[in-house]
Amino acid sequence: MKVGKIVLRISQIKVNISEFYHTNKQEIDRFTWKEIYGKQEESLIRKKAEKLFRCKENEIEKISIVKRSIDARKKQEIYYNYCVDIQLKGELEKKVLLKDKKKRFKKAEEIVYQPPKMGEQKQNYRPVVIGFGPAGMFCALELAKAGYCPIVLERGKMVEQRMEDVCQFWEQGILKPDSNVQFGEGGAGTFSDGKLNTTVKDPSGRNRKVLEVFVEHGAEKEILYLQKPHIGTDALCNIVKNIRLDIEKHGGEIRFESKVTNFRTDEQEKLCAIEINGQEWLDTEVAVLAIGHSARDTFQVLHDKGMYMEKKPFAIGVRVEHKQSDIDTNQYGELAGILPAADYKLTYQAENGRNVFSFCMCPGGFVVNAASECESLVVNGMSNHDRSEANANSALVVNVVPEDFPSEDVLAGVEFQRKWEKLAYKEGNGKVPVQLFEDFKKNKKSEAFNCIVPIHKGSVAFGNLKNCLPDFVCETLEEGIEQFGKRIKGFAEPDVILSGVETRTSSPVRIKRNDDLEGSIQGVYPCGEGAGYAGGITSAAMDGLRVYEAIRKKYCPIQMR
Repeated sequence: MKVGKIVLRISQIKVNISEFYHTNKQEIDRFTWKEIYGKQEESLIRKKAEKLFRCKENEIEKISIVKRSIDARKKQEIYYNYCVDIQLKGELEKKVLLKDKKKRFKKAEEIVYQPPKMGEQKQNYRPVVIGFGPAGMFCALELAKAGYCPIVLERGKMVEQRMEDVCQFWEQGILKPDSNVQFGEGGAGTFSDGKLNTTVKDPSGRNRKVLEVFVEHGAEKEILYLQKPHIGTDALCNIVKNIRLDIEKHGGEIRFESKVTNFRTDEQEKLCAIEINGQEWLDTEVAVLAIGHSARDTFQVLHDKGMYMEKKPFAIGVRVEHKQSDIDTNQYGELAGILPAADYKLTYQAENGRNVFSFCMCPGGFVVNAASECESLVVNGMSNHDRSEANANSALVVNVVPEDFPSEDVLAGVEFQRKWEKLAYKEGNGKVPVQLFEDFKKNKKSEAFNCIVPIHKGSVAFGNLKNCLPDFVCETLEEGIEQFGKRIKGFAEPDVILSGVETRTSSPVRIKRNDDLEGSIQGVYPCGEGAGYAGGITSAAMDGLRVYEAIRKKYCPIQMR
């Protein structure tokens, strides 16, 4: 958009799906849906805008999509809803605003990410970022671009080698404790659906900044405006590699297979050095603690060092699998199989007062063995960009609170997770235990699959999931699934597959930080999901930016010697 021009924002332009193919379903058979709307999308929006503005086609100079979503509440009338910015030629925008008595249009106000002014305090050593998931990655990238020359310490391997280790684990069951679905370049989000939607409010432009960085490093531009953007595991691997190269290009350094094993402080409780792999000490005054929700050994190190942290609620449960075609039919009716793979979001409060809800729903995806500790098992979900697998899967989890934990110890939530993960490993004899919903209700091990066959990364075995989950979770899950079956046809069918256990929904601790985002050890900045301040890729990346701003506000860039 031209500087100085008034840009008009229309919050809702509705385009009926039928308008994309002019009621000719043969065209849909010949092309993918993406090809169809890609050809016609702007043209249809222009026609709608011309009617709203009462202007001619050549008077519209430019159209930009701000948000696109599907409204499928009425199966016979499914719409794409658009929020768009439109620039008209000449001074027509002013005339339109004057005539707009119903206030349908408004001036577009773009929120541009703007970091704070750099501080003046000098550092004697380079800042260190611990962990290379979304929080650490985005913090390190902006620090590098601003001249702070960060050193990133990642316990796992770079994504290319990490992929080999993960595949070996899924195929042969050989687990590497520091290179797996949870640890390594990109963090746990690399092996996920790659969803980028967030409920975090964004008056600072951090959300937009995160999406723009992903696009700059290889993601499709559509994530900038989709209501529920996602990248996919197959694309994420290359994207995180590109971000790493960008950090290195701007003076940052990434050290893989470098696990932080201790911290050294001075008499004022200020950070002065970090121990790596129990052997090497690295001098630093600033460390970003972006360790992820599964860094249990690091939680223990921090606790022993006196870092103040608190127990935190989270949720546990199972993964549930349905045929994606059934979910599509429920959501889209006759357009099932034509529109993109459908998702769902469900929540229910059971009679016992507990909440059960869907979490990290993966259309057309895989259930994955996401273990990071020996003789323990935890499941997660992932999908590729095209979401083309036959099954939909989602976590169905029940809230747990510190009162459910086995002790008053601050790390009691970790032990709570471990207990059920070890029981799941035992139940499946090292494989992911799976069970039909009908047998789950009957409290017995399943013997055969029916209409639905599990789509997993890693081996599966029949088991009784009630042996590896608390009674109140099982009770709540059973009641919740039955209720969800009233909202989505087929959701509670007997042959629906449950897999367990899902325990890593969020961190079991919150590492407290002050108004300057420092923890109780001065110079240490708790950050992201592992510290208890995020819940997904986007919110973790946004918190990484927030911590970068805090460091930038206090310190000037390092002068390399």
